Amino acid sequence: MLKRLYHSTKKLYDQISNRSSGRDQTDYQIIPRDQHSISRKHISASALKVIKRLHEAGFEAYLVGGGVRDLLLGGHPKDFDVATDATPEQVKRLFRSSRIIGRRFRIVHVRFGREIIEVTTFRAHHEDASGHQEAAKSDQGMLTRDNVYGDIQSDAARRDFSINALYYTPKDFSIHDYTGGINDIEQRLVRVIGDPETRYQEDPVRMLRALRFAAKLDFDIAPDSATPIRRLGELLRHIPPARMFEEVLKLFMGGHAAATFELLREYNLLGHLFPATDAVLTGGDEIAGALVHQAMRNTDHRIQRGKRVTPAFIYAALLWPALQRRLQQEFQQEFQQRGEPSVEAQQQAMQAVISAQLAHTSIPKRFLITMREIWDLQWRLPRRQGKRAERLLEHPRFRAAYDFVLLREEAGEDLQGLGEWWTRYQDGDAAQRSKLQEQLGGRRAGKPRRRRRRPAATPTDPE
Repeated sequence: MLKRLYHSTKKLYDQISNRSSGRDQTDYQIIPRDQHSISRKHISASALKVIKRLHEAGFEAYLVGGGVRDLLLGGHPKDFDVATDATPEQVKRLFRSSRIIGRRFRIVHVRFGREIIEVTTFRAHHEDASGHQEAAKSDQGMLTRDNVYGDIQSDAARRDFSINALYYTPKDFSIHDYTGGINDIEQRLVRVIGDPETRYQEDPVRMLRALRFAAKLDFDIAPDSATPIRRLGELLRHIPPARMFEEVLKLFMGGHAAATFELLREYNLLGHLFPATDAVLTGGDEIAGALVHQAMRNTDHRIQRGKRVTPAFIYAALLWPALQRRLQQEFQQEFQQRGEPSVEAQQQAMQAVISAQLAHTSIPKRFLITMREIWDLQWRLPRRQGKRAERLLEHPRFRAAYDFVLLREEAGEDLQGLGEWWTRYQDGDAAQRSKLQEQLGGRRAGKPRRRRRRPAATPTDPE
């Protein structure tokens, strides 16, 4: 009797779960080898080794997630993840060069030289947890522990988006689709599995992931998955700043920063990541808006050409409008009298902007120092008379600061030809540099300064 009641209750739960996701069991399909485009030659040999060893040990194992999705779209994924019914401890015993990481969500990293294959155990529904050691939620509904293990069907239901819940097996080269992911790829849709509001509450970062995948793949976000995002953005404030820093890097350093930035503004999420910058842009500052947009486009171009991109430059560009606004508001009198803030005002404003930002996203010290140096050089590069130009040229952050000057000019800021001057100075020989110095109207480079002789002191008459 109890067994029959259990199966009846579970069947009802599954029906409710399927209805809440807008899916039913008819969505489950197996796509054989002759009906999809994935070939083993495009899959990491290391990932295939992991799957083979798990199979040999008697476990289920599949290639899953973004690797399967991108292969179906004709891409060449760099990362390959494996899902299995083996527990993290069982996986670790099979691979010597592996380690278990994470507390909220325990996974295994299996290392092959520089390549890491991420292995996750099939997850189950939280309702199946036996206690807080396996699953726990915060008062806001956010998952703080997520280590309830299940089977492949429950694992598919627990994944974030249908396009990431496709399972490929090398056994017969088929793809298993439990959530309609194949159809959503064909329709070019990012769709949350399950009730979107509940899933966003479980992990608010899923909202950022939805935007990132939409930008990367040029997909639309399904209407039912898009609607709650503007309303639930405040939940991102509960994410630790260190994790938010990592998410910002994924948003802006994946080669689709410009499209991602547009979506962040469209869905009102930028204000939860960079509130001071969002306030400036919302206020209609055209030059600030153009600067940030151009920085995003430049970042995408550099990544596409295989060039290095540093988070320090991205943060410098994103926070520059906030820095300028603070300087103008708090040191307006200095701007009127000097045309630029004093060094003390610059330092105070930089510290205030950084302190405010750290409440939302952390910034590691090595990037923080570089960002401040890029900013500081924006006020030093215009002062290039005499030997200053040569000294500035030797500064370790000169190139980044020079690029930032060009960025400001591209955005429409009038810097009196500063970028062109520095371009010619870098490319010129000694004679050309000397001529450029003369055109500034100051002393020639290298010419010694003549010391003025003080007049002899004249004794004063006694009173």
